[in-house]
Amino acid sequence: MSATTAVLPVDERLPLGRLVPLGLQHVLVMYAGAVAVPLIVGRALKLAPEQVALLISADLFCCGLVTLIQSLGVTKWFGIRMPVMMGVTFASVGPMLAMAADPALGITGIFGAVIGAGIVAILIAPFMGRLLPLFPPVVTGSIIAVIGISLMRVAIQWAVGGAAVQPMIADPAAAAGAPVHMIANPAYAALDNLGIALLVLVAILLIAKFAKGFLANIAVLVGIIFGCVVAALLGKMSFAKVGTAKLFSLVTPLQFGVPTFDFFAILTMTLVMIVVMIESLGMFLALAEMTGKRLTQADLSAGLRTDGVGTVIGGLFNTFPYTSFSQNVGLVGVTGVRSRFVCVAGGVLLMVMGLIPALGALVEAVPQFVLGGAGIVMFGMVAATGIRILADVDYRSTRHNLFIVAISIGFGMIPLVAPEFFLHAPKALAPLLHSGILLTAIVSVALNLYFNGMKSAADAQREAAAGAAHAEAG
Repeated sequence: MSATTAVLPVDERLPLGRLVPLGLQHVLVMYAGAVAVPLIVGRALKLAPEQVALLISADLFCCGLVTLIQSLGVTKWFGIRMPVMMGVTFASVGPMLAMAADPALGITGIFGAVIGAGIVAILIAPFMGRLLPLFPPVVTGSIIAVIGISLMRVAIQWAVGGAAVQPMIADPAAAAGAPVHMIANPAYAALDNLGIALLVLVAILLIAKFAKGFLANIAVLVGIIFGCVVAALLGKMSFAKVGTAKLFSLVTPLQFGVPTFDFFAILTMTLVMIVVMIESLGMFLALAEMTGKRLTQADLSAGLRTDGVGTVIGGLFNTFPYTSFSQNVGLVGVTGVRSRFVCVAGGVLLMVMGLIPALGALVEAVPQFVLGGAGIVMFGMVAATGIRILADVDYRSTRHNLFIVAISIGFGMIPLVAPEFFLHAPKALAPLLHSGILLTAIVSVALNLYFNGMKSAADAQREAAAGAAHAEAG
């Protein structure tokens, strides 16, 4: 096949028998994060259980729909056409909880703020897409490394039982009215749960080393299934919710009423969207490095514009802001499968789960400690990709690059090692200051401009093309 007709790895069309399990892998990786936000916000709004279930079904359906737009592409304006899974961003949780506590806003005010911020995001996406010259390898490598390191926190939370399982709990044996006495939570990091997480990790490593072909590509899925079997045999995996879940539930827009629009609520959510769009930019650059695809400004604009249109769709269909899910980037590195149609398959599965709650309940039954073993592998691959990019940076003739890497990664660690570091900063800056990825992006871009200046757009595109060629050769 000639070079002009060769199909890029991201455009490779795999047979259906491979697409479904590969897509299911992506769904399993993102499911816990995808349903967490509607659970948190629904409980904060004191919604009835059936209304929370409605939020979850709507979220899964929209996750799938927006994933299709992003990975498959809809005209040249929407979709980056890379293996990207879309999910609700955690950066929106804090502002939405504040809105939930305001009787003047409530759930319709939240949806109005989401729709308004999504429209603004669509309008500013072309400007954000022109930022490519600001992201040479010394910047992208630092950002991608911090993305992987930051995600390790998620993997570790999964391994100990999930973010909802706290290390200390009130003593249940304490007498009524007695002072609260905190004791170690026996469910937190229980040795049997950690053992299952370790078994999943070992299974993935064994498959990666000894398996060939398609089995090697679904190492994470097989490892998770193995962990589920062990957990079920030990009585640690319940299928009760699967039996009681509905077989079909239609997702329709505006089920909670007509959205209401508040200027300051929209402004707050717009700040969140700017944050997540910068983070998405980092995800796209990481995937470009992994897949060998050259990204242009138009590609970046189309991807970021999809964050906006997905957020508008979310507000209309009773759910929340959408962004590219970083959890799934590592899976591309682990499997080596770079086809975007794998994520198309994952998007279809998510839409089906949104319409058939019983399927969603089956995936939800997977214990989070099972996902923990897989998460360490996947998120470590993201960090390793950033390190590989940084290994190609010139530190000899441009010694200032060491300062850029050192200081930007240092700032990125602040939210991880000292979550209260910015305790006395203005609350309006919380979405910015509590994101290690965003702090790394801002600091690395600023330091690179200070030490190295800004290259032209043409130079930046040539550098991106060279990086893509390097990734393809690797």
